[in-house]
Amino acid sequence: MEDQRPQSDSKQPLPFSPLVEQAIELSAQWHDRTYRKSRWRDEPFEVPDDEYLKVPVVSHVTSVAMIVQRAGWDDETVAAAFLHDVIEDENRWEARFRYENLSDLMGASVAELVREVSEEKLDASGRNRPWRDRKIGYIERLRNASDGAVAISVADKLHNLWTINKSLKNGVDVFSRGRMRKALQGDPDQQRWFFNEIHSIAEQRDDPRLNAMRSRLKEEMTRFDVLTGK
Repeated sequence: MEDQRPQSDSKQPLPFSPLVEQAIELSAQWHDRTYRKSRWRDEPFEVPDDEYLKVPVVSHVTSVAMIVQRAGWDDETVAAAFLHDVIEDENRWEARFRYENLSDLMGASVAELVREVSEEKLDASGRNRPWRDRKIGYIERLRNASDGAVAISVADKLHNLWTINKSLKNGVDVFSRGRMRKALQGDPDQQRWFFNEIHSIAEQRDDPRLNAMRSRLKEEMTRFDVLTGK
């Protein structure tokens, strides 16, 4: 039977990639009606009084994938960036995407990149693991991950931290609950520790495509220190 999975155009970049297109579709389907913890921009248009515009998760994964693509990474890495949260995060029906299913749909290379940047949020009994334990496990996995996985991780943390900084600058206290807002689990010092660890791992890699990403993350780390009074 013919393999129906899309093939990567990474060896000869073309204007259109079926692999990336399928990753976009799958990511949008999985994250449908799931949202980011908070919003810092004003509402761009009027909504009914009893409604509130939230930020779709797909806007985050798209931003991460665009950072990866603009840095010059191949189609498989860009596809994995679009999918980087599908194993880690539940969908709106509280289901979890299995690695084996992702590999069948997108190929082993893309699935492995996603696995390398996925936190293990649940323990053996199915209960949520503590925030710091999850982050320690993530850091240890990333130390041994591929350069492509490190690129996705840096892009992910860059967009997360940029969003945190924009929120803080606009008076949104992301560390406390508010109207239609979930608080970040890690306090400023814990967040600082985590971002420093990711940056340190990226500094140990020689791939030149990481240089600009790493520098931009460092800029946001410095901005975070100022905004949190460090």
